[in-house]
This record gives sequence, C-alpha cells and structure tokens, in this order.
Amino acid sequence: MVLLASTHEDIVHAANIVRCGGLVAFPTETVYGLGADASNGQAVTRIFAAKGRPADHPLIVHLSAAGELERWARDIPDAAWVLAERLWPGPLTLILKRAAGVLDAVTGGQDTIGLRVPDHPVALALLKAFGGGIAAPSANRFGRVSPTCAAHVWAELGDAVDYVIDGGSCQVGLESTILDLNGTLPRVLRPGAVTADLLACILGEPLGTRAGNHPRVSGSLASHYAPDTPLRLIEAHAIETAAQSFLIIGQSIAVLSMRQVVSHHPDCRWITMPANPREYGQLLYARLREVDTWGCRWILVEQPPALAEWEAVHDRLMRSASVRGVEGIAS
Repeated sequence: MVLLASTHEDIVHAANIVRCGGLVAFPTETVYGLGADASNGQAVTRIFAAKGRPADHPLIVHLSAAGELERWARDIPDAAWVLAERLWPGPLTLILKRAAGVLDAVTGGQDTIGLRVPDHPVALALLKAFGGGIAAPSANRFGRVSPTCAAHVWAELGDAVDYVIDGGSCQVGLESTILDLNGTLPRVLRPGAVTADLLACILGEPLGTRAGNHPRVSGSLASHYAPDTPLRLIEAHAIETAAQSFLIIGQSIAVLSMRQVVSHHPDCRWITMPANPREYGQLLYARLREVDTWGCRWILVEQPPALAEWEAVHDRLMRSASVRGVEGIAS
C-alpha cells in the first residue's frame, strides 16, 4: 500500500492506477471508499477479494456528476433528476434500473444499480480525472466498522489496497442514505444523513415502507459495522447502573455515553459522546475503532434519543450490536 496526499499530481496518478485496474481507497464525505473501475470486471473482483465481501452483495458506483446517470441507469424517473438537482453532490445513493452493459459483479446480479455523486473535493477530483464510474464500497473488511480516515484503511486492509489518498477525516462519518426509486413509492433502504422527511418534502409525496421485496443493498445485513469487542446498547436511564453491574462481576468495559460521568474504576474507560446527532455520527466509527483496541470485555453504548434525526445512528448501532448472539438493548 502507498499513501498519497491530495495534491493534483497524486490524484491524477491515482486515477491512472484505477484506469489500469488497481484499487485506490479515497475519502468521501461519508466514509473512505475502496475504489475500482466499475467497468473492469477483474478490478471489481479485486474489491470483493480485498474486503472478503459476498459476491451477491452489490456495490455503489460513484459518479462525478448527475449527467453521467444515463451511462449507468435506464428508465430514469423524474424523481431521480429532481433529487440529483437538489442533493447531489451529497450523501444520497439512488437505486435505479441498471443500463445495458453494467457488470453483474457491480449489481450483485440484480437488475438495479446504486449510484451517487459524493460531496468531497478529493473524491470529485479523482472521478473527474478518471472520467468514468468508480465502484466503491467502504474500505474495510466486510461487516467491520467503516473507516473515516486514511489510518483506518491502512490498519484494516494493508497491502490489499494499491494506494490510499489521505483526505483527512470524513465530515459525515456514516454511510449514505440509500433510496429505492423502483417501486410505487420511493423508499429508504438504508438511513443516512439525508433524512426521510427531507426526501418526502423534496418529492412532494410520502415515502413507502421497506416491507416486501426490495433490492439487496450495502449495509443491510442484521450484523454489520461491528467491532471485534462485543457491543451492547443500554437504555439511557440505565447506563450508569449497567456499567456498575458489569464491573461488579469483574468485566472490563468501555462506555460511550452522552452523560459526562467520570469513572475512576480501573476496568472502566468512559467516553462522552456529542448530544448532537450529526456530530455523534461523524465521530461514531472513529470512537468504536478506538475502544476496540483497548482490550475491554464489552463496549456499552448509551442508546440515543428515539427521534427521527437519530435514525441513521440507531441503525448503525443496532447492527453493530447484532453479532455473535449479543442482545441488542439492555435495560
């Protein structure tokens, strides 16, 4: 793996690496992506090998502008153009019917494709220098915590990646909202920074539910975004009591809470998280990666408020906790 800066020369060099079938990790506003030429089957196969990703799990293709939609999608509804005009570049992925010639490896064999234009100067510069679509899931092992800085990519994937462009820390920190535009009503298949309320307001119609059949999309498995250390979600009113109960039975813990509680117990390490959902989301993955290195028996996370603006954070925490048979929420 070679670490690149975000200079024009480095970005042009990275684009040439992608053009030659290489893997380049790069920053977006959400998380770091593991990028390959979306029209090169061998390059796309390398993504799956590097991540240990199931072959039927579709990839999101990143574009430099909405004008490239028709290269990758067909039968594009008016809603897609409206949303692209209002929200691209930005953390929104649209699920559309795939165009002829799009690789099965990119779509997981489905007739749909996920497309987005990232809101990050380095990502946009790379896409423009490359001149095509870059397939880019998060640059981490499949199911693990997504990377929000170049050091996370380095630690996670090592020499499985050819180059990493260091563009600093991601400003959103959680993966993009995924919106399916193939049904009777648009429906959110993965929550993110672009909320369902905002989407409904822009489109002027209610969103459908996720019930029934829908395309497979990234980050939709019950267990995902998971640290190695088992994680439990604890109701807000019970976080201090729960921490004490673990300590009494000799279980070392790391605690992520919005409460400013200082514990002097040697087996308890407490991190105070922001009370603002956007700030919380930006820091969440970095904090999970940090506490995962501490060697604690458990990670306890205070359940955030049950409000719409916390939906994406709730989604990631529930999937982080749903691993190895661990209970999701304790009281």
